[in-house]
Amino acid sequence: MTDSRPADEDDVDADARALASTLRLRILRLCLDEPMTNREIATRLDRNPATVLHHVRTLADRGFLAAQPVRRGARGSREVPYLATRKSWRTPGDPSSSRILIDTFLEEVALVDPSDVVATRLGLRLDAVGHAELVERVQAVFEDFAARSPTPGGVAYSLFYALHEDVTRGPSAQ
Repeated sequence: MTDSRPADEDDVDADARALASTLRLRILRLCLDEPMTNREIATRLDRNPATVLHHVRTLADRGFLAAQPVRRGARGSREVPYLATRKSWRTPGDPSSSRILIDTFLEEVALVDPSDVVATRLGLRLDAVGHAELVERVQAVFEDFAARSPTPGGVAYSLFYALHEDVTRGPSAQ
């Protein structure tokens, strides 16, 4: 049986599968500002280098990581550092991607001192126009900061945003 889906749809599915892993999303974050070798990534994430290599290769094959010029390691071994291409920022998520993003956020924030986390939770009641305005304005802020070059010597931050219907509050009484 032949798959009748267009090739670009297959690419979208392959990209979604590549991003459907908390470990892969964490690898992309590590390689965002500086190229890192598989060994460096594995050490930073306290994971087996062979496992990490599988994930690095998947990300590189899909264009989420780009190999940088080969360098020599401490014992003269040949090492390939990888740098995130920022393709994941431009890749549309599938319906299950929100859960992966939340799980990745939870893994990362568990490593941080709770006093260093700035968190806000806000309940709103908006019509369709207000909801669209909120989404557009927040997305514009994200786009602005995503387009900026990293500040040399700056502190690395992670930002997570989620907007969802509050089904427990029910419809408005008015």
